[in-house]
Amino acid sequence: MDLGAYRPVLANRDTRGALLLGFFIRVPMWAGAVILTLHVVSSLGRSYGEAGLVTAASTVAVAISGPWRGRLLDRIGLRRTVGPSLLVQVVCWSIAPWVDYASLIGFAALAGLFVVPTFSILRQVIIRSVPAEQRRTALSLDSSATELSFMAGPAIGVWLATAYDTGWALLVCELTSVAAGFVLWVVNPPLTSETSTPATDEQGEAARADAIATAETGTGASEGTASSGAPRAVRGFITVPVAAVYLAAACSTLVLSGTDVSIVAALRTFDATQSIGWVLALWGAGSLVGGLVYGAWHRSFSVFWLLGGLAALTLPVALAVGVPTFAVLVTLSGLLCAPTITATVEQLSRLVPERFRGEMMGWHGSAMTAGSAFGAPLAGFAIDHGGWQWGFVVVSVLGVLVAAAGLVAARRFRGEPTAADEAKGPGADSERGVPAASMEH
Repeated sequence: MDLGAYRPVLANRDTRGALLLGFFIRVPMWAGAVILTLHVVSSLGRSYGEAGLVTAASTVAVAISGPWRGRLLDRIGLRRTVGPSLLVQVVCWSIAPWVDYASLIGFAALAGLFVVPTFSILRQVIIRSVPAEQRRTALSLDSSATELSFMAGPAIGVWLATAYDTGWALLVCELTSVAAGFVLWVVNPPLTSETSTPATDEQGEAARADAIATAETGTGASEGTASSGAPRAVRGFITVPVAAVYLAAACSTLVLSGTDVSIVAALRTFDATQSIGWVLALWGAGSLVGGLVYGAWHRSFSVFWLLGGLAALTLPVALAVGVPTFAVLVTLSGLLCAPTITATVEQLSRLVPERFRGEMMGWHGSAMTAGSAFGAPLAGFAIDHGGWQWGFVVVSVLGVLVAAAGLVAARRFRGEPTAADEAKGPGADSERGVPAASMEH
């Protein structure tokens, strides 16, 4: 482990700016999610289940919009994608805090469809701004910054919702998020190394469209070209190995969302509901430490090894007999959260040609959202029928099975060239921390 690996990454102005901007964008985002739930329950007098429906409507909309918004980033650039989103966000969140329950669901869903794809944008900036050998370290820093914002955002949201009217708190928080998105629009960081700014004139748009068409049909000699020996691609970049990484991303958030629900259920069973906040903070701290260690490590690991480790570390939490042992085991279970998410992004960035990176990140976000949406009810069903321990057991066992299946399936594709490999020519893998076509090492 070499902590000095972080020095050149943090010395890079683009990377440093993306990390700071990402933190300040995500804090109001996490806070807004908490305030929205409290607004439905306290101000509108609805149940937590009905508050969950509002969150579900927004979550489904975000999942649907991910690939679409990512494809727009690839085709027309940051400003032309983000600009309309900012306008829709301002309109929706200026009205939503003052409407009834049914209307709030509609506004939340509309805002979700036009959400600013900040995760996709900032990770693209980070991937573009560092050399390949520093990519894992930079992405680990982004995951760690996300953990910090997640630890701060909900606490700020609860404070705002209890100290002020939830309608005004929701308005201020969401418009702060829009303001952060506007800063991103103004800065307009380049997303790929192919061009520093999106094509804006007629000639540039034609060149961009031609490049995308060439990559999708595989007829050019560009980065996106693949030989007949490469895995067949869907939409220009989704091969079987890429789809497998998306499955791993979905399963990782399935484990995490199931763990989240199970933590709450366990502490309620221990009659320690007041401990939920600090136990969740310890879980996040474990992830933060794990992310920093993984970023400083001397090599990358397959996402399936990390997923299997995440699930295996989560399983022993079911053995806790009280709050002290539970807190320790939960902290340990968080160690591989950030590394697993980092590995999915890093591996996709090596498997997918750069010109598809926006859509790649969009599908990645949708996969993680889908896993989260499935994990919580799965763990809830297990808890209802067997107790809080079974919430941890079910999601852990499923995670281990998916990880094992991924490692076995990866052997089939070992040595097969990817689209990116074809462009780089022989010996390209020697420059990488992880072989592009192998998900086992």
